[in-house]
Amino acid sequence: MMKFAVASLLAGSAAAFAPAQQCAVKTSLDAMPERMWNKMVDKNERSKAMPFLPRPINLDGSYVGDVGFDPFYLSSIDKNFAGFIQPPSWEETEGLPTLYWMREAELKHGRVAMLAWFGWLATDGAFGPVPLRFPGAVYQEVPSSFVAHDIMVSQGSLVVMLSLVGLIEFCTGAVLVEVSKGESDREAGDFKFDPLNFLKGKSKEQIDTMKLKELQNGRTAMLAFAGVVTQAGLGGTEFPYLVPYPNVADVTW
Repeated sequence: MMKFAVASLLAGSAAAFAPAQQCAVKTSLDAMPERMWNKMVDKNERSKAMPFLPRPINLDGSYVGDVGFDPFYLSSIDKNFAGFIQPPSWEETEGLPTLYWMREAELKHGRVAMLAWFGWLATDGAFGPVPLRFPGAVYQEVPSSFVAHDIMVSQGSLVVMLSLVGLIEFCTGAVLVEVSKGESDREAGDFKFDPLNFLKGKSKEQIDTMKLKELQNGRTAMLAFAGVVTQAGLGGTEFPYLVPYPNVADVTW
């Protein structure tokens, strides 16, 4: 009996040092979900604009002007933007993908910025001896474009402009509803507005070149308008919007 007890004790001690079976091993890493980062980037290709970063997964060069510049990877966010046009509860739609919505927004902001930059400089007399303004003392006596906003708000002109912009936004939003429902294959930002027939009879390569020019000019205009407004806010309210510093010693950094 004593020998049996000793043998049982030795067998139990040996079992404590035996290697565990591999199929029973399960760590916390096995239970972790797949990283979202793996779905947002192409690890096998670098961004053309920022070679030290992986290429955003959706920026594959299919869009004109796509150079892979998206350091925050916003274009890789998987989201249906159709809900910004109409509530999803109204009807089921195929949706608007992230990249389509962002290109639509980029083109719209670029076009508005080009008009805004030209308008800001024109009303300040940058393109001739006489500022380009509406007739009437209420417009002609505005000191500069920088203060025009507050003056137009106080006298009511801006309400008319905002109402017109709202009407345009409402009407142009209808085509996005058609795209989200799959009823239109319209390209982002394409409103078929070409009154001077710049694209008529052109090849696809020529049309893409014109689209690239518009896109690059729009991107430049957004930066230019931000610069003009900043300079005017710092005191340079007259063209060419140089900030007046009477004494270099007064400049603080």
